[in-house]
Amino acid sequence: MVMMSGLAAAYSVTPTGTAPSSCWKTRAPQPRVAFQRRRRTTSLTTATATATAMPREAMTAPEKADVLRSLDGWAESNLLPLLKPVDRSWQPHDLLPDSASPGFHEEVDELRARAREIPDDYYVCLVGNMVTEEALPTYHAALNSFVGYDSPSSADAWSRWSRGWTAEENRHGDLLNRYLYLSGRVDMRRVEQTIHHLITAGMRLAVDKCPYRGFIYTSFQERATAISHGNTAARAKALGDASLARICGAIAGDEKRHEAAYTRVVDELFARTPDAAVRALEYMMRQRILMPAYYMFDGKDTDLFHNYSAVAQRLGVYTTADYADLVEFFVDRWGVAELGPGLTGEGRQAQDYLCRLPERVRKMAELDARRRQVELQA
Repeated sequence: MVMMSGLAAAYSVTPTGTAPSSCWKTRAPQPRVAFQRRRRTTSLTTATATATAMPREAMTAPEKADVLRSLDGWAESNLLPLLKPVDRSWQPHDLLPDSASPGFHEEVDELRARAREIPDDYYVCLVGNMVTEEALPTYHAALNSFVGYDSPSSADAWSRWSRGWTAEENRHGDLLNRYLYLSGRVDMRRVEQTIHHLITAGMRLAVDKCPYRGFIYTSFQERATAISHGNTAARAKALGDASLARICGAIAGDEKRHEAAYTRVVDELFARTPDAAVRALEYMMRQRILMPAYYMFDGKDTDLFHNYSAVAQRLGVYTTADYADLVEFFVDRWGVAELGPGLTGEGRQAQDYLCRLPERVRKMAELDARRRQVELQA
């Protein structure tokens, strides 16, 4: 999962047939990746606005959790069908050289030959995507906390969704991790340390135990992750590596299904409790939406996330314009402008703020793009 409201990380790799960024240091001749400190770059995607004091909610967090628990039958019909049966699901081994095949070594040699032709910056984004996916234990715990279910064997629909979602997501980190290991392009020990740090750090979600905010967060996260993996797939294809494109595309496909699920949850919350839902969305837009990778750390570079963000922005893997598209998409998808009966005064204020927000974010993205262009020309 990489959501990425501000993407992150910087690595330095050895030459791969294309000139690396002039500000990167390389360690020829070993084709390995090491994190490197770069100038910190802020990104619009880490926040849409500074945190502000919010009025007291009309519904408490436990009351909102009760609403979600009352939707167990709805979840059975609307969420669980989005999970694929195990026997029809792809597995990492399907997309990598077959370790049991007599031709395994030749297949790995071919993979490594293709990997040598991929520019350095691409691996910055790929490693950042993989590291974020590998912090799955934290995400599973957070998801369970939204509805209040934590039984490992519960048969209710929410628990079955949580376990099924986790099982599908688990493949993502495994697949990218094994690919990077086989490619020979990265310093795997440093990457493994980064994963260790990220899981240890946990998450600091600005949801204040509110499940409505939690599901808004996951909706944004899954859509942004689908965009990021989809763009890395497209770039791999353009660089001539169809196998790597299939790897990233398979993950992007999962993320699109997961986005559909969480977006449906919020659809239902807007339909049943519009005032609480619109105020939860306003809260999340006013607060910093820090994605899991924000706390990425390799033991040395304290600006790792922001450095990764700068590379992803430059390559077009995930940009401030993408984030602006996300805001516009969800405000439209959840019908914020059409909300009428059932809104309190605070709800109408939230509606007004959110309806104006896409244009504001778009202008900020355009200003950010012009600033970056000036910096590149300097």
